[in-house]
Amino acid sequence: MTPMQIRLGEMPPECEVLRQEVRAFLRDTLEGFPVAERAKSWQNNSREFSRKLGARGWLGMTWPKQFGGQGRSPLERYVVIEELLAAGAPVGYHWISERQSGPLLIRYAPDTLAPKLVPLIAKGELGFCAGLSEPDSGSDLASIRTKAKKVAGGWEITGRKVWTSRAHDCEYMIALVRTGEKSEDRHAGLSQFLVDIKLPGLEVHPIRTQLGTHTFNEVVLDAVFVPDECLIGVEGQGWAQVLNELKHERSGPERFLSSTQLFQQMIKLTDLRRESQTEIVGRIFSKYLALRSMSQGIALMMASGEDPAVQASLIKDQGAVMEQSIPQLASDYFAEHGRTDPAFVEAIDYLTVAAPSFSLRGGTREILRGIIARGLGLR
Repeated sequence: MTPMQIRLGEMPPECEVLRQEVRAFLRDTLEGFPVAERAKSWQNNSREFSRKLGARGWLGMTWPKQFGGQGRSPLERYVVIEELLAAGAPVGYHWISERQSGPLLIRYAPDTLAPKLVPLIAKGELGFCAGLSEPDSGSDLASIRTKAKKVAGGWEITGRKVWTSRAHDCEYMIALVRTGEKSEDRHAGLSQFLVDIKLPGLEVHPIRTQLGTHTFNEVVLDAVFVPDECLIGVEGQGWAQVLNELKHERSGPERFLSSTQLFQQMIKLTDLRRESQTEIVGRIFSKYLALRSMSQGIALMMASGEDPAVQASLIKDQGAVMEQSIPQLASDYFAEHGRTDPAFVEAIDYLTVAAPSFSLRGGTREILRGIIARGLGLR
């Protein structure tokens, strides 16, 4: 396949059976859950809800059974994720650990860390954060300066990580750090480590957003000791490993469903006699369908061992463009009548302020478009 081709596939019948099960569960579990909370989507957090999903076998669904998984298909997992996001379920506690940390440990630490930690992720009992960005680095991960120094029995890590989601409310961080000296190959000498958030020398400082919320953090590591077994994979191969991790982060339905609660309110308010409203809803819906088909296709490609890094970047980029446009379209075409509807007001007030961040998380738009251009041979 060329770098921009995506394999598409149909949902098998068992997926639709599962979809109805998930919807029934969500109707009961989220009864009375306000739109103001649903609009936060996968940024909202509930350990209790994560444990309920784990008890149903809906976390780590595709993982091997020896790691607490169910051995189910990627499309079945896709259905669960899609329904959770459409309902605005509070999935933040397990989000990073289930989406990317578990698969990373299964692939690169199958005999050491994965047997101990991954089954707990599948139960909804362990939260992870990703230690990637640093001050003055942004999305340029190759420029990170946090270092791990080899010492007797392990490593000492010193440096800072920033924009670290959920570091204040999780148990572990998977950190990308420098273990080798810088060279002409900017991606060489990087390694990944499992870091217990409660280790001596590690401090978590909150970063509050313009929403007044506390999701992001700065993590400061001052000679934090981690034992040898906490090195994930092969020393010096962290760049390749983190690229594999980011495919999981950039291609899922969360990359275009973050504004779904507001879109649902727009549909409810649509006056079929007003052509402008029906046209806008139709345009957004058609984009949802296209992005959904592409995202499902990438799930199938990863399950078959393919490397759709460029395609995943495309999903993330175009998904952010679409979901960032929804608050403004809602304001332009629906605010006149919507401002008397409390649910519409709750959704648009939150997402108008939150949406600018959608093109930052998971890699900035500029970085993603550079990856896409390189994949097309344009740079």
